[in-house]
Amino acid sequence: MKPTLILTTVLLLSQSIAICCVTSVAAKDPITTPAEVQVTGAWTVSVTVPGPDAVAAELTIPGPEIVTVTHEKYDRLPDFDAKTKAGWRKGVRFKGVVAAECTVEGSLDPASVVVQAGLEPEAMTFRKGIDYDADLVAGTIGRLPQGAIAPDQPVYIDYQYTKQRIDSVVLDGKGRIVLKTGTPHTVMPEPPTLDAGETRLANIYLPARLDALTEDHLFPILETAYPEPPVNGSSVAERLLPKSLNKLQSGEPLRILVWGDSVSTFNRYQTMFVERLKSRYPNAKIELVTEAWGGRNTGSYLSEPPGSEHNYQEKVLNRKPDLIVSEFVNDSGLSETQVEERYGKILADFREIGAEWIILTPHYIRPSWMGFSNQQNIDDDPRGYVKGVRAFAQQNQIAVAEGSLRYGRLWRQGIPYITLMENNINHPNVDGHRIFADSLMALFPIVRRK
Repeated sequence: MKPTLILTTVLLLSQSIAICCVTSVAAKDPITTPAEVQVTGAWTVSVTVPGPDAVAAELTIPGPEIVTVTHEKYDRLPDFDAKTKAGWRKGVRFKGVVAAECTVEGSLDPASVVVQAGLEPEAMTFRKGIDYDADLVAGTIGRLPQGAIAPDQPVYIDYQYTKQRIDSVVLDGKGRIVLKTGTPHTVMPEPPTLDAGETRLANIYLPARLDALTEDHLFPILETAYPEPPVNGSSVAERLLPKSLNKLQSGEPLRILVWGDSVSTFNRYQTMFVERLKSRYPNAKIELVTEAWGGRNTGSYLSEPPGSEHNYQEKVLNRKPDLIVSEFVNDSGLSETQVEERYGKILADFREIGAEWIILTPHYIRPSWMGFSNQQNIDDDPRGYVKGVRAFAQQNQIAVAEGSLRYGRLWRQGIPYITLMENNINHPNVDGHRIFADSLMALFPIVRRK
């Protein structure tokens, strides 16, 4: 006899969860019968767990958290820079929407902004387009020189903004479908922690300033971890990185040079990578060197003259690394042809100094910059650069660590990938860097200890 269908809108207390537990564990089989989740109203969803003992529920999702800010003081406003394309650089950032060095686009309520000269009731209210201007999507504001705001004049600003949240639809230990609400966060919301006996069926992502749910906000759990490819025969390192692997196994000193842009300046993924290598190969003696330049790409390095802080010959080649790991999300603008041309020169240089090479394919960045309208069904990286790297590496027998593939499947694990970006654009948090470390370690064989 089938159990009675249970309809519930129970809200349970939430706690935060680290994304690492999703991305770094051994992969399990894909979920063969994922829960069916559909929007049924502005803030309601229906959830069905299919099967012989099907369970269904209609859940009400609380709307996003709206934060009201009153009389936020700014000692001075810079002149508004309408010419720059980067919205977060056009003026001072509203404090509530700050994301690392950038802002969360769409978090600010444009109609809520009031700028005044003081706190008293009769204080002057400044006018947009006359006294100040603002990028109300990015959440930045600056004075207009011809307006009434003096260069060093304090102002007080009222506004509202929305925090993001990830809720989870859960099958509890009694076979009921319930909702666990996540903790709101301006930039990096995380799914709530599960209790013993609970199974996460889906995540519901509430980005900034949302009037109603759509299918784009529903993330059914399709797999619990990245499906690590089976090792048939020799590993990538055995085939393409034999000298580095031999040094790891024998204990001969191995110099690894990580070469990259701002992502590599954090020294996160490469530190994790080296620590894991030492754990897997107890005899390993590894020297880690990082050469990274924020906001630049491989072309920037190649253009730097001798004596420059980031001269390619002096800071990369002359260090005589055994293994080079390159990470350049800032190369993403290269076409497939440009990858062939530029990386061909770099490969010749690396081979001349006897260095082996791992190319780390980049993470996904702000969806609009990727050409995405949502964060689902995005397994295939659309960037010509990534296609070019894969083709170039295959043709020239170069190892590729597939950060891109792993980011492209996060939606299957219920994770909107942008929630791993500290700056809401392209700087991964610690868990995002762990994905890179996972992709690098996947190249190296697991040691079978007797």
